[in-house]
Amino acid sequence: MHIKKGDAFVPKRSDYVKFLVPSLIGIFLFIVPIRYKGEITLPVAFLANGLGDILADVLPFIAVLLLLVTVLLTVVAKVFKPEFMMNRAYLKGLFDVGYLWVTARVLGALFAVMTYYELGPEIVWSENTGAIALYDLASFLLVIFLFAGLLLPLLLNFGLLEFFGTLMSKVMRPLFTLPGRSAIDCLASWIGDGTIGVLLTSKQYEEGYYSKREAAVIGTTFSLVSITFSIVVLGYMDLMHLFPKYYLTIVAAGLVAAVIMPRIPPLSRKSDDYFEPVGKQLDNTVSDDAPLFKKALTLAAEQARKVKGASAVVKGGVQNVLDMWIGVVPVVVTLATLANIVVEYTPFFEYLGAPFVPLLSLLQVPEASEAAQTVVVGFADMLLPALIGSGIIESEFTKFVIASLSVTQLIYLSEVGALLLGSKLPVNFLDLIIIFLERTVITLPVIVFMAHLLF
Repeated sequence: MHIKKGDAFVPKRSDYVKFLVPSLIGIFLFIVPIRYKGEITLPVAFLANGLGDILADVLPFIAVLLLLVTVLLTVVAKVFKPEFMMNRAYLKGLFDVGYLWVTARVLGALFAVMTYYELGPEIVWSENTGAIALYDLASFLLVIFLFAGLLLPLLLNFGLLEFFGTLMSKVMRPLFTLPGRSAIDCLASWIGDGTIGVLLTSKQYEEGYYSKREAAVIGTTFSLVSITFSIVVLGYMDLMHLFPKYYLTIVAAGLVAAVIMPRIPPLSRKSDDYFEPVGKQLDNTVSDDAPLFKKALTLAAEQARKVKGASAVVKGGVQNVLDMWIGVVPVVVTLATLANIVVEYTPFFEYLGAPFVPLLSLLQVPEASEAAQTVVVGFADMLLPALIGSGIIESEFTKFVIASLSVTQLIYLSEVGALLLGSKLPVNFLDLIIIFLERTVITLPVIVFMAHLLF
């Protein structure tokens, strides 16, 4: 029972503690970079990588098993519609999916089995196609989703979004056309990890806290790769000594894109309606005469008091994990395998990159024709531009541009793109193509300008 003073909620000291302690732990786990053995990482990524190292030999098999069980339960739900699934909204939503997603789950399991046992055409299971999807991507996602899903309630449930949302409401809306509540989401996505960001955004959208347009903007504008992956890209290019300049460039280009992208199609044309099953759950407007910090703290404490107990938090965390394991991993494996096949065995992306040669030449980027081959290939996978560019480009300037661009393009079918399509966020495949190209055109001049400035 809430304590009331008139119509106002009056927090207890215990409410403030209940807000602060879990929220500070969440901030540390998801947002604060730490240095371990000379490398910069996040605590949640450190935990995931630690478990990944311990289970390295069995994770691919676990992924295959998960994909097969997912297909089995999905077929059971679609064909037999058993009561224990149909009468439980959570299980029904998890397994009784549309036929497009059934197909993606079947293909994901098929590709994983073919890759694990090296069956069928090598084009599917080679080290540059299916092996990347299963051994690198799916195995990593299993552990990162485990920790991120279980620990996300620390960011979501105890008032942190209400606190930052109120404080940032007058900044986020005019700059990025977003509610203040999205500030911590955007920060977790940007500094933390793109996969975590998409998960966080999707959950907030499904719970009615973001409109369709807001959710689409956040998911496609702020879900950058983590600092860790940024370092991996730079390492492939042998440019580790340039990391401060590199990340400064990423931030500059990313902010320019974040201001422009919500104001142009397709994002500007997304509906301001909310997720239909729940509707709008929160009014993000803050009155001009409100004492902002006090209101932020009060709203946070009020949300913290609503948390019913540890069991509810754990249950929500487990459901987060299952949502991503069952709903997303199969789609990621399918799209990553297909995208890598296109890259490895066709000149498709080389042809698509040809129009960028004049632009790169105009911007005075050395080795423009070689660099153009890497511009569009990032749509398939974030690491591909660095992998290709490191082998064909000599100029450190050009390598710097490619490394920066490959991160700020953001939409990669093998990771964030697949996660977006696998979630309930209101974006489709055509949206992702257009957004990827728009981000490329917007961020490339900024990156080249920064490179000319810094070199």
